[in-house]
Amino acid sequence: MISKYRTAALLLSFIALGGCQSNPVEAVGESTTPGATAKPPAIKAPTGPNAITWTAPASFTVAESKGPMRIATYKIAKAEGDADDAELSVTQVGGDVTSNINRWKGQFDPAAEAEVNERAVGDLKVTVVNLAGTFKGMAMPGAPAGGAKENYAMLAAIVVWEGHGDPYFFKLTGPQKTVDAARPAFEELIGSFAHP
Repeated sequence: MISKYRTAALLLSFIALGGCQSNPVEAVGESTTPGATAKPPAIKAPTGPNAITWTAPASFTVAESKGPMRIATYKIAKAEGDADDAELSVTQVGGDVTSNINRWKGQFDPAAEAEVNERAVGDLKVTVVNLAGTFKGMAMPGAPAGGAKENYAMLAAIVVWEGHGDPYFFKLTGPQKTVDAARPAFEELIGSFAHP
């Protein structure tokens, strides 16, 4: 039989141990190890009967998405000799394929000629677009335009699932060598497109 004094001593020990801990809630999902990398941001993966899915290649790193229209953003490490990493944005917005390609052409100075190829991935129609030149970029309303960047490229895939909502746009933009080096991984991405 445990005496009341022993019970009181055990209870005080538990209270003392609890008082020695820092707030554990603050540490959830964060690394406290020096030199550890931060947890990548979460992707707002599409859901529902009209959603498509994909698998990002291992060389694509999840990055913080800019703006509410982005489903996901990935960074692609720069190739040797390039000053910048490339970025792949994933959106689902309206507009037909031709209008979007024409808008992308206008983001280059002078307007770039587009290499356009179409293919099927299952019952998904995929239009692959390749552009290169001096990239002017696009400015969000109310934001200043970025400076022109020479020797840039854009590699994009427009994914249409007929009768299932707006197209998905996978747009990879960055220095020409980096985009060229990422082409095999981009093809791997295209091959992963699927739906429920």
